[in-house]
Amino acid sequence: MANSDYYAALGVRRDASQDEIKKAYRRLARELHPDVNPDPATQERFKEITQAYEVLSDPNKRQMYDLGGDPFGGAGAGAPGGGFGAGFPFSDIMDAFFGTATGGARGPRSRARRGRNATIRVELDLRETAFGTTRELQVDTAVLCEVCQGVGAAPGTHPDTCDMCNGRGEISQVTRSFLGQVMTTRPCPQCGGFGSIIRHPCQECSGDGRVRTRRTIKVRIPAGVEDGTHIQLAGEGEIGPGGGPPGDLFLEIVERSHEIFERRGDDLHCTVQIPMTAAALGTVLTVETLDGAEEIDVRPGTQSGQVITMYSRGVQRLNETGRGDLLIHVNVETPSRLDPPQEELLRELAKLRGEERPPGKFAPGQQGFFSRLRDAFNGR
Repeated sequence: MANSDYYAALGVRRDASQDEIKKAYRRLARELHPDVNPDPATQERFKEITQAYEVLSDPNKRQMYDLGGDPFGGAGAGAPGGGFGAGFPFSDIMDAFFGTATGGARGPRSRARRGRNATIRVELDLRETAFGTTRELQVDTAVLCEVCQGVGAAPGTHPDTCDMCNGRGEISQVTRSFLGQVMTTRPCPQCGGFGSIIRHPCQECSGDGRVRTRRTIKVRIPAGVEDGTHIQLAGEGEIGPGGGPPGDLFLEIVERSHEIFERRGDDLHCTVQIPMTAAALGTVLTVETLDGAEEIDVRPGTQSGQVITMYSRGVQRLNETGRGDLLIHVNVETPSRLDPPQEELLRELAKLRGEERPPGKFAPGQQGFFSRLRDAFNGR
């Protein structure tokens, strides 16, 4: 391959960066690797791109190649009988397939690991979610073992170095393949990759470094939370195995329904029923709000379905200033039963207003069933 174009072999420009060259090689290695495609022609192509990558990934060899010199000095990966030289990028082949190189020392794993997150449900009424509150919560969780302080070994003892891996946490194995001798590593089966063995575990925590208990925490619920809100309490979750850092605690807010108000975002809605006479003449009503009883004016001629807005009587906005509104929906009641004097008075009123036989007023869109069905077929 002395006269080959290494850049063309990898499909990159002559001014390609090292990152572009590496990505191109990984992509081709996944397609042409003999384990994926054993065809002899493909194996030759695989050797070509490997030699090209070995040259172009090395700044010195690449410079020599660009100047027309021999980047291998007469003995390289592609030299006859030379096999794969010391510069063969085996780790990059493994990286192309597995995302990590084999043979690299990783060292023992730490027994201390981060604890899990936990979630508890907190039920609140509307007033508590609107204005905020403070709660004391009972949490069943894992805490640091006070006997061994998270080490996991019984008092007076300590973990022993694993005699199989000598504390490395992994063992190496050499195998032969078409590439030559390949060294692979895997976690030590005796110590589980920790590099040490607890021969005398703590009796309190059974070597886990933590115990389960119930503790009480005091939390502040901010104003404006609603049903489904999650509050994160950093570091209030479970202590991790081996005395590792704690996870987080999440509070899931569950808002109980209110007997009067319906919440829609930061606004509150309710319905008030008033008699026909009060709607016609106007009146003053006493209504309940989250701030206590307050009076509102019902203007003369109020119609059923109208909305009276009490500004800033809703829920406090979460993490903001100001509050939502209270919207009162008016429902005008028509009497269904009248005694003779009441009926006589209403008839007299209807006579005075010329409403003994009212013509009726139909608003646009108030069609009958058959009219709506006809329009649906006509595509209106």
